[in-house]
Amino acid sequence: MGANSSSISELPENEYLQKLSGSEPISENDPFWNQLLSFSFTTPTNSADLKLLEEATISVCKSLVEKNPRTGNLGSLIKVFLSRTKELKISAECQNHLFIWQAHNALFIICCLLKVFISRMSEEELQLHFTYEEKAGPSSYGTECEDLIEELLCCLIQLIVEIPLLYPCQHTDSNWWKWLCSWYRGRYSGGVTSALGDITYSISLEAVTTLIVFLSCQLFHKEILRESIIHKYLMHGRCLPYTSRLVKTLLYNFIRQERSPPPGTHVFQQQTDGGGLLYGIASGVATGLWTVFTLGGVGSKASAQLEQCSPLASQSLLLLLVLANLTDAPDTPNPYRQAIMSFKNTQDNTAFSSSNPHAFQINFNSLYTALCEQQKSDQATLLLYMLLHQNSNVRTYVLARTDIENLVLPILEILYHVEERNSHHVYMALIILLILTEDDGFNRSIHEVILKNITWYAERVLTEISLGSLLILVVIRTIQYNMTRTRDKYLHTNCLAALANMSAQFRSLHQYAAQRIISYTCRHLRRYVYVLDKLYFPHSHCSTLQHCFSTLSDNGEELLSLTCSHILRSYASSLFSLLSKKHNKVLEQATQSLRGSLGSNDSPLPDYAQDLNVIEEVIRMMLEIINSCLTNSLHHNPNLVYALLYKRDLFEQFRTHPSFQDIMQNIDLVISFFSSRLEQAGAELSVERVLEIIKQGAVALPKDRLRKFPELKFKYVEEEQPEEFFIPYVWSLVYNSAVALYWNPRDIQLFTMDSG
Repeated sequence: MGANSSSISELPENEYLQKLSGSEPISENDPFWNQLLSFSFTTPTNSADLKLLEEATISVCKSLVEKNPRTGNLGSLIKVFLSRTKELKISAECQNHLFIWQAHNALFIICCLLKVFISRMSEEELQLHFTYEEKAGPSSYGTECEDLIEELLCCLIQLIVEIPLLYPCQHTDSNWWKWLCSWYRGRYSGGVTSALGDITYSISLEAVTTLIVFLSCQLFHKEILRESIIHKYLMHGRCLPYTSRLVKTLLYNFIRQERSPPPGTHVFQQQTDGGGLLYGIASGVATGLWTVFTLGGVGSKASAQLEQCSPLASQSLLLLLVLANLTDAPDTPNPYRQAIMSFKNTQDNTAFSSSNPHAFQINFNSLYTALCEQQKSDQATLLLYMLLHQNSNVRTYVLARTDIENLVLPILEILYHVEERNSHHVYMALIILLILTEDDGFNRSIHEVILKNITWYAERVLTEISLGSLLILVVIRTIQYNMTRTRDKYLHTNCLAALANMSAQFRSLHQYAAQRIISYTCRHLRRYVYVLDKLYFPHSHCSTLQHCFSTLSDNGEELLSLTCSHILRSYASSLFSLLSKKHNKVLEQATQSLRGSLGSNDSPLPDYAQDLNVIEEVIRMMLEIINSCLTNSLHHNPNLVYALLYKRDLFEQFRTHPSFQDIMQNIDLVISFFSSRLEQAGAELSVERVLEIIKQGAVALPKDRLRKFPELKFKYVEEEQPEEFFIPYVWSLVYNSAVALYWNPRDIQLFTMDSG
């Protein structure tokens, strides 16, 4: 960016940037552009350099905003960029590859300027800046371009879908790329991939980034944008025909996970005959222009991390999520969402529906592999959710996979490490499980997949366990964490729904999974009795109950069962007798009495009082899950019956509870039936002998004695106006994860930094 401008802090004083933002109009034919755009740099990656670049750009932009109405230099810069990209498409006439390099550099400058413009003005003001004409003479770009914004957006999309990343001759049918490869092979030995691939990677990444920046106006509005100028351009007119190709390219960028080229490898080398590419830049033409402008070099921590991933894949996925979550236009649905909803497998030979012009085909096997490998990131989990929820072709394919554990295990790890994840990521992982458990085939198959040595599960050594049993353990752990920490009703409701969907197909449950189902239910049964005591008799201070419950740990339910079983049995019986008379009225009176003791009707109720209904709902659902398993697959689950019998004293206390007595009929029958058979077998039975008796009894128990209940089936349905959740979530991912993009947190209006 001018002589001796080797650091970001010097950019505002750079003579070329000063001229660009100055009061003198610059024609698009001026040699100035060749000088301005002949620089080499590595995109900044660490936050410090990005912040410095933002601050340096702001001063240039302020001057450009003021002077541009008179000079039209922003339009001239964009027209120079457009002309450079048009030159790329001239096949045999292109005797020089300067254009792609300068096009990349022009796009980088445009992106930096646009980011500041968009953060500081309305879309209407931005549109005006694109209409100001340069005053320095006739335009060589042509007068046919009436709308520079649409032309630029369309050009960016064309760059993304038409420029190959690596091995260009094998990945495209474009004649001009084939010619360019042939020309390179004639001039250089083995440099086609490293030279062309690296520079095309960079310009593809810059095009994706610039599109994200164009759409970033949402960040600076608290309300969801439903009528946006940029959205309109992308959903109509010249951009619309590229919809399916853009979505397909972004998906393939995510699938391929191409590594970023090392810093500086995109600079073309000098020819040996004395002539030079890029006007002999390697021999010093850059001197006096933008001297090598390197940010976030190899030694920085940020770039070291970046080398381990693909910035283009990450950025492409973010752009795809942004496009898919644009709100529908008043007269047409979001075409990018339509494309995501309808694409098919490359092996699917059925005809496309004429009702959806944006459908396309993609390799589902490659997509599935990428989704399995990338689930550690929020954005990959969100993509998986969108595909399972919106694209029936993908959902059918995933559910038919015989290696479903490759997808489910990363999702379970997200839930297992709930303390380390943000709530949105946990929600998405949980909803994915809920969607999968809607399918009975999935619920059966996961119990047939046997896993060895689950090292990340720390509560117990699991040397061998079915995928289904592991799923149960992780979901119950998630519910327990939520009930004790976050107390989010939405979370535990969806956890319970997933377990309920699976319950009729429980098969050969691991003894620890069976134990956790029963012990978790017992924990809430005891908690329920304790809360009832506190609510109905706030001054009684039942010290035994209170002390016993307070000493419980996650696996300490046995303590209360051993020390207080008789107290609980008689006490619970009296409480439930009271409830069975006038449950709602008694509860209301107790609540009013409690408020009176607090001294004010406006005083918030203690947590235990507010929790009563939630605990009752959890108990009811857990009892229904147990009942569903006993009714449909009793003979497949001796470990569950064993765990139930071990805690039978507590379950028996809830026979008369008005909210549970219907569902308790089958559970009580099973307890009575197997208890009788165990008593007949004698005392001091070994665990093995008890399980043998249970297996024999399961065959002997008449199935018609068990009352039939409606099948437990829950289906995920998005809330009304889902954009109110997803758009802020997607943009928080962009804000936190986008490569080489920095926004001042004080400018963000869409979400708080805590939620972002």
